[in-house]
Amino acid sequence: MAIAFSPLAAGGGFILGSIIGSFIATLVLRWPRGESVTSGRSRCDGCARPLRPGELIPLLNFAVLRGRCRTCDAPIDWRHPVIELAAALIGAISLAFDPSLGGVAGAVFGWMLLALAMLDVEHYWLPDAVTLPLLGAGLLAALVAPEPPLADRLIGAVAGYAALALIGLAYFAVRGRKGLGGGDPKLLAAIGAWLGWQALPFVLLAASLAGLGWAGAAALRGRAMSAEDRLPLGTLMALAAWPIWLIARF
Repeated sequence: MAIAFSPLAAGGGFILGSIIGSFIATLVLRWPRGESVTSGRSRCDGCARPLRPGELIPLLNFAVLRGRCRTCDAPIDWRHPVIELAAALIGAISLAFDPSLGGVAGAVFGWMLLALAMLDVEHYWLPDAVTLPLLGAGLLAALVAPEPPLADRLIGAVAGYAALALIGLAYFAVRGRKGLGGGDPKLLAAIGAWLGWQALPFVLLAASLAGLGWAGAAALRGRAMSAEDRLPLGTLMALAAWPIWLIARF
């Protein structure tokens, strides 16, 4: 299959993604603290000064100010530029190779996974307010992306939830404590709704390999992991799912 690359669509996806990334960064920072994400002006995390319009330009503002507030010189949280850049790249890559509604849908998939990955790695939290809309969006995406077909998406949603829910129940029966968070089965259900049931084994395999890499990195730092340590499974699945969606476009 010949792959057409659209630089114009890539540029548009990068700009749109950086804007979406700015919102995701705000969500990741404010939501776990119980602060409103949609109300109130953007402000400095150090002195709470409302930001001027020119200071709201994603990525560029961080570079111009060299990562510090213009007023109080407090460092700008590193999550702002990192999440903005990640979201910008998701938008650019999605639309560069699929400058259609299908590419837009894939970018939305990646952006929502990015938000969930950050929330899970920092707080072990996969909120229903994101996972359930992600599931619904995956089913609706069949309207603009015929592959996988709706039937495979429905099976993927059911199979994804059932697989992790049963593993969680089995773990609890054997160990007497929870081994999975309640959001993990819902996230895998949402991933199944986007990728279809056939992709679920590859998602779990990639997430498992990433988890082994995580444990290996901890060991190299001199901290061997034990059975009591937690891994953000949701983050690992999210990191695996979007690249698999992208590979399926080729």
